[in-house]
Amino acid sequence: MTARPRPVATRPRPVTGGPRLVVVGDPAGRRVAFFQDALRTAGLPGARVVSWPDVLRGRARFAAGETVRLDSPGEDAEADRLLRDVDDPARVEGSGLWYERFTAAVAGLAVSVADAGATLVDDPGELAVLFDKRLGHGRLRAAGVPVPESPTSGAAAPVVRGWADVRSLTGRPGMRRVFVKLAHGSSASGVLAVETNGAGRVQATTSVERGPGGRLFNSLRVRRYTSESEVAAIVDALAPDGLHVERWLPKATQGGRAADLRVVVVDGRATHAVLRTSRSPMTNLHLGGARGDLTAARAAIAAAGGRWEDALGVCERAAAAFPGTRCVGVDLLPAAGWRRFAVGEVNAFGDLLPGLTGLPGSGCEGLDTYAAQVASQFPHPRRAPREPGPIGGTPPGTAPTGTAPPGAAPLSAAPLSTTPPSTTGTSTT
Repeated sequence: MTARPRPVATRPRPVTGGPRLVVVGDPAGRRVAFFQDALRTAGLPGARVVSWPDVLRGRARFAAGETVRLDSPGEDAEADRLLRDVDDPARVEGSGLWYERFTAAVAGLAVSVADAGATLVDDPGELAVLFDKRLGHGRLRAAGVPVPESPTSGAAAPVVRGWADVRSLTGRPGMRRVFVKLAHGSSASGVLAVETNGAGRVQATTSVERGPGGRLFNSLRVRRYTSESEVAAIVDALAPDGLHVERWLPKATQGGRAADLRVVVVDGRATHAVLRTSRSPMTNLHLGGARGDLTAARAAIAAAGGRWEDALGVCERAAAAFPGTRCVGVDLLPAAGWRRFAVGEVNAFGDLLPGLTGLPGSGCEGLDTYAAQVASQFPHPRRAPREPGPIGGTPPGTAPTGTAPPGAAPLSAAPLSTTPPSTTGTSTT
C-alpha cells in the first residue's frame, strides 16, 4: 500500500485543552485523515468525526463550544446511496436528488449546530450556491469575475429541458462549441464537450458510457459520440437532473496538451496551485489528466506580457464572491496565449491535492492545503497574522484582473478556436 503524503513537520504546540473540533465527513476517507494529520502536526487535539450517513439519518449531535467543519461526502458509498438512491456509484443519474437532499441535510445540520451552541465554520447558504453551477456562475458574473459566456447563468436563466434546447443554444453566435454540464455534478460526471460545425453536424466528447436500457455510467475512458441521436439521448437522460451550458473557451496548452489550474484560496489568499494538462477536453486526473509544469506556465504568462499575480488575483476575486466559505478550490482557465484568464468553477471541497505544498510568498510554504487551513484558523500565538501581499493582489490603480488589454476584444467575444478538440478542454470538480 502506498503511504499517504504527510504535511511537512513543524514544531508542535503543547496541547492545553485547545479547540473542540468536529469534522463531518467520511471517517475512513482521505480528506478526514489529511485534516487529522494537519491538526496533530500543529500540536492540536484531533477532531471528533461525524459521518454523513449519521447526518442524513438525523443521528448527528453537537455540543456547546464545538467548532464544526464540513467536508465532502464524495468518498462515502453509503452516503452516496442515501443521497441519490442508486446502488452503483458509477451511475451518472441522480445528481438533482443528491443536491436536494444534501442541501436540506446541511440546512438541518446548521440548525442543530446553532441550537447546541456550537459554531459552523462555513455558510450553508453559500454551499447551496457552490453546488449549483448555474447559481455559482451567476454569482461570479455579478461580481465581475471573468467567466465563460453562458445562457444558463443565474437563477432567472431559462431551464434546459433536453437536447432540443441545447441544439437551439448552440445556434447562437460563438456557441458552436459548448460544455454541457450537470448543474450539480462533480469530478466531470455527466460533462459533454459538444461541437457543432457549419453544416450542423454534431459530436460530443465525454466520459459518459451508455449502458443497457439507456442507463448512463461514468467511465475512466473518455470517448467521442459522432451521432446526433446518441448525443441527444444522453442529454435528454441527464436533463431532469438540471443542466448548465457554457461556452467552450479556447485554452492555453503545454506540450500539446490543454492546460488549466486548480488554485486553492484560504481565507481570501491564494495559497496552492497545480497545473493540470490533458489531451481530452477534461483535465481531471482520473480521466487521464496529469500535473503539468507550473514553473513553465508562469514563464509562459510572463512571456505573454501577463503577471502570475494577476492570475492568482482572479482566483481571489472569485473566492471573495463567497465570503462565508473559508477555503475554496478555483478552476482557472488560461486563454490561448496565456495572457487572459477566466474562472470555470469555484469548488467548495476543492482542497484534495495530496503532497502539494504552498506557493512561494503565500505564507504557506511547506504546508499542504489542510495544514494551511489549520494554520489560518488557529494561528500560532507567537506568529504574527499574515498581511495580504503581492502574490495574489492587484496593485491600486491597475485594470481589473482578467480584462483584456486596451483595444482587445473582451474575453466573451474571443474568436472561435481552430485548435483540434484533443488540445483544448475544461476542468470540473
